Amino acid sequence: MAIVIIRQDNKIDSWKKALIAKAPDISVYSYLEEHPKEEITLACVWKQPVDALKQYPNLKCVASFGAGVDFIFKDKSVPEHIPITRVVDPVLASDMSEFVLALILSYFKNLNNYKIDQSKKVWQPREYKRISDTTVGIMGMGVLGEKLAEDLVKNRFNVIGWATSPKIIPGIEVYTGDNEKNTFLSRSNILICLLPLTKETTGILNNKLFKELPKQAYVINVARGGHLVDEDLLKYINNGHLSGAGLDVFHEEPLPFEHPFWTHPKIHITPHVASVSDIESVIPQLLENYRRLTEGLPLKYTVNREKGY
Repeated sequence: MAIVIIRQDNKIDSWKKALIAKAPDISVYSYLEEHPKEEITLACVWKQPVDALKQYPNLKCVASFGAGVDFIFKDKSVPEHIPITRVVDPVLASDMSEFVLALILSYFKNLNNYKIDQSKKVWQPREYKRISDTTVGIMGMGVLGEKLAEDLVKNRFNVIGWATSPKIIPGIEVYTGDNEKNTFLSRSNILICLLPLTKETTGILNNKLFKELPKQAYVINVARGGHLVDEDLLKYINNGHLSGAGLDVFHEEPLPFEHPFWTHPKIHITPHVASVSDIESVIPQLLENYRRLTEGLPLKYTVNREKGY
């Protein structure tokens, strides 16, 4: 039994070294090197090439290196009987929360506008917003959404949530399903998308949704680019209904040079850096699931294929 790492970035060696350091008794391979494919039982992946998993006849589990698994479901070659796991990590959740809080405060105090003014040598004081006057709506109340809500409340924000299935979170009013979505949206001065990307949530940030938000609402997407209809966001910012957006994820990454988001003064973009899996924090749960796999025990953090997360 062995582990293979499949990633399309420059981090394979770092993850391999960390896994071996924590568990020298386990054989760990990069998919780019020669390795005994019949020995592989666990594939740890991040945006793997399509069909890359077909070559492992004894594969027993596919483990995402992050909280998202939508890229795994895009690969139709992954056998349906093989369990898929994801990362559930307090460090990842904390990083996400800090990032979103920074985006909100930057928007409140016009820091992005002042940076643009600085580049033009323009001195222009602007009115700013206050925490007490704002309701933050979080779409997606999983581990990441719940941590963000908790931290926002600690910083005196009024917070509401929306989820596809009922959630009970102390101190947070959580709306559920399509019947309650518009009421949730109508109260959200800042809308944050932290939904998993599924067939149901693809394109959910669209004209219909933006229309239900209060005038001058601000949209933050730190989930997946597939949630957003780019043209609809531009329309509602340009017609004045939305005050702007903070975007960390995109349909195509890196964002193409010709994309209008790059130069729009009311759209703040970052290169998918809101939260990145921390090697030291994630390795223990990957290894625990490997041990469980070898011992025939139930795996932790398995994904519900029907729900897509």
